[in-house]
Amino acid sequence: MSIRIAAFYRFTPLPDFHALQPRLKAVCVEHGILGSILLAEEGINGTICGPPMAIASVFSWLRADARLADLTYQSSEADYPPFEHLKVRLKAEIVSLRTPADPLAQVGEYIAPADWNAVISDPEVVVIDTRNHHEIALGTFQGAVDPQTRAFSDFPAFVDGLDPSQPVAMFCTGGIRCEKASSYLLSRGFDRVMHLKGGILSYLKEVPRESSMWEGECFIFDQRRALDHDLAPRYADKPTALEHIGDGWAGSPSTS
Repeated sequence: MSIRIAAFYRFTPLPDFHALQPRLKAVCVEHGILGSILLAEEGINGTICGPPMAIASVFSWLRADARLADLTYQSSEADYPPFEHLKVRLKAEIVSLRTPADPLAQVGEYIAPADWNAVISDPEVVVIDTRNHHEIALGTFQGAVDPQTRAFSDFPAFVDGLDPSQPVAMFCTGGIRCEKASSYLLSRGFDRVMHLKGGILSYLKEVPRESSMWEGECFIFDQRRALDHDLAPRYADKPTALEHIGDGWAGSPSTS
């Protein structure tokens, strides 16, 4: 049985995120979900895995909340669960920039994957990979600038050296870092800020390999380690947390 991996985020006011945590965790445990979910007052961010019906059940529960009614996810498949535990954590931010930036107030211009090649081929546009250096080392888009960051919170220091009058196009794995980064650049007076809608994962899913401007593999934060252009995983080690049989899991997920 194939395992479904769902990567998702949503910036939306969740002032009750503390109360939401135990209820969400209970739903995930009920359906045998593994992975990591972050909750903050600014929204939700996570990657989870499980049988397709279990993933559907969790998202049905989440979408019953009007604030998350249109929550979508980036889907990929694997032969083994890429997580060993379930974690539902409370955070100050769902992606940590550690400087004021409000994607609920303003974000940059979304560029669809089908239009991305044309944007980054424009010599007037500065193309910036907002991920960290160790992620970029595995793969990036042709001509992209590596900010040489070790953590996303280092990104504002890199921005200090940019020209606000020059158009900027940014990208990240699934889109969440660009939401906050684009908000930050706009607050700093940048004239035009664009970012890849759905991130690298959407691009690899939608743009054929023969016309792709992506080079290398896409680093991800689970036991798959990286995905190729077909979103196939490269395991560092075969995950051993669970075995799966038929339409469900053998055993129950460990939680922390």
